[in-house]
Amino acid sequence: MSDFDPRLTPARPDLAARFLAGRVIAERFVDATPARVIEGVVPLRRAPRPDAGLDTEALMGETVMVYDEDDEGWSWVQLDRDGYVGWIPSYGLLKNAPVTPTHRVAALRTFVYPAPSIKEPPLNWLSLGARLAIRSTREVNGRVYAVTSEGGVVVASHLAPIDARESDPVAVAERFLGTPYLWGGRSSLGLDCSGLVQTAFEACGKLLPRDADLQEMAIAEPVSLDPRAWRRGDLLFWPGHVAIVRDERTFIHANAWMMAVGIEEIASGLARIAAAGSPLRSVGRVALG
Repeated sequence: MSDFDPRLTPARPDLAARFLAGRVIAERFVDATPARVIEGVVPLRRAPRPDAGLDTEALMGETVMVYDEDDEGWSWVQLDRDGYVGWIPSYGLLKNAPVTPTHRVAALRTFVYPAPSIKEPPLNWLSLGARLAIRSTREVNGRVYAVTSEGGVVVASHLAPIDARESDPVAVAERFLGTPYLWGGRSSLGLDCSGLVQTAFEACGKLLPRDADLQEMAIAEPVSLDPRAWRRGDLLFWPGHVAIVRDERTFIHANAWMMAVGIEEIASGLARIAAAGSPLRSVGRVALG
């Protein structure tokens, strides 16, 4: 087990994924059951308890592999999108119900209505990046609504085709300005530094790992620590933290100092973080397209 990152390895002393047989030690090995997320946002926690640490979140329409389910309503899963492993409340999942998403949420957030009217009380809310299968559209009083495969209704202008790509991850990150900092968060209600980076780049067609250290290891193109070499969209890495370069003067990040997504001057921000004991460690450039 020591050779495997526990964040990304579906293995426990009592149970492990069958594909790990012969590679890890466990009492038994099991096959996965596919499932998809049916709530707007569901937490993925380190233990099957509502007060356990939040490691990340899964959004509507994402798929997971379920390896275990306890009697208290928790499922032990691995996320398909980035391989993260943990416990999700079972009410947020629907097993063996494959749906091919056709659209993603392109607005910062939107609502799911029971009928094509903004006056209806919403059934749910969705964050940027959530995935939906749209079966039809309907125009009512000049507004176009999209009807999902499960019957909910979303304002069509808040959606984009599933294969549509943003061109600028910085512009995506800027939509989250002022969003509260939340350790493990990955939605427009709250997110952390690596959650912001992952979300911004995924909207542009580039899926990065979930955590800052994993993102740092995944960057193939290193950049000089000299700010004069930096470009818009470069990633700045400190131990346990990541930010995105906006321009020659500023960077944007979700951070606990502001307790929000905010913009800092490069010079003063680097000095502040270094004074707290974390000098800049590396800079990386992500190739899009």
